[in-house]
Amino acid sequence: MAHVACSPLRKQLILGNKSYADVTHDVADLLDQKPSALWYVGMFISVAMLALGVWATTYQLMTGIGTWGLNNTVGWAFDITNFVFWIGIGHAGTLISAILFLFKQKWRTSVNRSAEAMTIFAVICAGLFPIIHMGRPWLAFWVIPYPNLRGPLWVNFRSPLVWDMFAISTYFIISLTFWYVGLIPDLATLRDRTTSKIKKAFYSFFSLGWNGSNRTWSRYETVYMLLAGLATPLVVSVHTIVSWDFATSVIPGWHTTIFPPYFVAGAVFSGFAMVLTLMLIARKVMKLEEYITLHHIESMCKIIIATAGMVGLAYITEFFVALYSGNEFERFTFINRALGPYAWAYWTMVTCNLVVPQFFWSKKIRQNLTAVFVLVALINVGMWFERFVIIVTSLSRDYLPSSWAHYSPTCIEVATLIGSFGLFFTLFLLFVRYLPVISIGEVKGVLKYGRVATSPTETIHTPVRKEVAV
Repeated sequence: MAHVACSPLRKQLILGNKSYADVTHDVADLLDQKPSALWYVGMFISVAMLALGVWATTYQLMTGIGTWGLNNTVGWAFDITNFVFWIGIGHAGTLISAILFLFKQKWRTSVNRSAEAMTIFAVICAGLFPIIHMGRPWLAFWVIPYPNLRGPLWVNFRSPLVWDMFAISTYFIISLTFWYVGLIPDLATLRDRTTSKIKKAFYSFFSLGWNGSNRTWSRYETVYMLLAGLATPLVVSVHTIVSWDFATSVIPGWHTTIFPPYFVAGAVFSGFAMVLTLMLIARKVMKLEEYITLHHIESMCKIIIATAGMVGLAYITEFFVALYSGNEFERFTFINRALGPYAWAYWTMVTCNLVVPQFFWSKKIRQNLTAVFVLVALINVGMWFERFVIIVTSLSRDYLPSSWAHYSPTCIEVATLIGSFGLFFTLFLLFVRYLPVISIGEVKGVLKYGRVATSPTETIHTPVRKEVAV
C-alpha cells in the first residue's frame, strides 16, 4: 500500500490512513465488545443520580411544590432555571447537524451523531421541568389544544406554558426524526454484520429495507437535506420562544427585545460546551482519537469563542440600555445583580462565560485536552448561573420593597437538578453502548479529505455510495 501524505492546504479529518472497511470495523466493533470498566462506573454513578432525582420528584409530587424554596415573589424557583438550561444544551446538536451540514462543513461528520443524540436527551430533561412545575403532572395533557369534553374550557394561547409545549414538542419531533434518518444507513450496516437473530431483527426493522443502491442513497440525501432545512429555523425559533417567557412580561430586567438573539447565542454557546465535554470523554474511553481529532476540538473551541463574544455583547448591551434608558427600576435591577445579595452568582456567570472562553484564543490551550475539558466544564457552570441570575434576581427584588424576599433552593430542588443530569448521562451512556457513536456513512465520505496521492498508481476518491452499507 502506497504511503499517503497530507495536503499542505487541508487538514486530514480522519487520521490513521483508514480504509472504508476500517471505519466500519472500528465503529461497529465498539458495539460488539464488552463495555469497559469506565462505562460501568459511569453508568452506576448516572443511575444513582437518576434514582435520587426520581425520589425527589416523587416526594414533591406527593407533598406539593411547596417543598421548593418558593416565596411571595420567586414563584418559578430552581426548576425553570433548569428548564432553560437544558433547552440551551440541546441547541448545539441541531446546529452541528443541520446548519453545518447546509454550509458543507465536513469536520462535523465525526461529532454530529453524538450531538444529535445529546439534543434529544437534553430536550427530554427540559420537558420534565414544566410538567413537574404544574404540580399536577397527570393533567399535563390539558395544555394540548385538542377537541375535548371540558365545555368552554380551552388552552390559553397567551400562556408561556402553552408556548413552551409547542416549542419543545416540535423541536423534539424534528430532532428525533433527523437523528433517526441519519442512523438508517448505519443500522443497515449493523444488520448485515451481526450474527445475533435478535439484533438482526431489530436492525432490519429500523433500517427500513435499506439496500445501499444509488436510488436509495439519492432519496436518502434528498430527505436529509429537507430535514436539515426544516431543522435550521428551529435553532432560532425554539429558544426565541423560551425567551418570550420572560420578554413579554413587565418585570424589570426581563422585558427587553435583546432576549431572543441573546438566548439563542447563549444556547449555542452552552450546547457546544456540553458537546465538547461529552466528546472528550467518549474520545478517550472509546479510543476514538483517530476520528475525533484535535482539528475537531479546535473547530468547536473557535465556535465557542465566537458565541462567547455574542453573549458578552449582550451582557454589555443590557447594562448600557438599563443605564441609558433613565428607567430607575431597570437601573436598580442591573446594579442589584452586580452588587446585591446575588452578586456572587452574577460574577460567577461573568467569569465563566466571558473570561474563561478567552483562553481558547491560545492554540496551545485548544490542543491541551485537559485544559479544554476544565474550561468547557466551567462554561457549563456559568451558563447555568446565567439563567439563575436572570430569573431569581428580577423576581426577588420587584417593584414593591415590602414583597422582597431572599430565595434559596431546598435540598429537593438540588436533588431534582442532580437527577436530571443522571437521566441525561444514563441515556447518553446507553446510546454509546447500543448505537454507533460516529456516523459510519458520513465519515466514509470525508475519509480522503486532506490526503494527496504520492504515486501515479494511487487514486484518492470518494466512496461509491453502495459501499457504505457493506
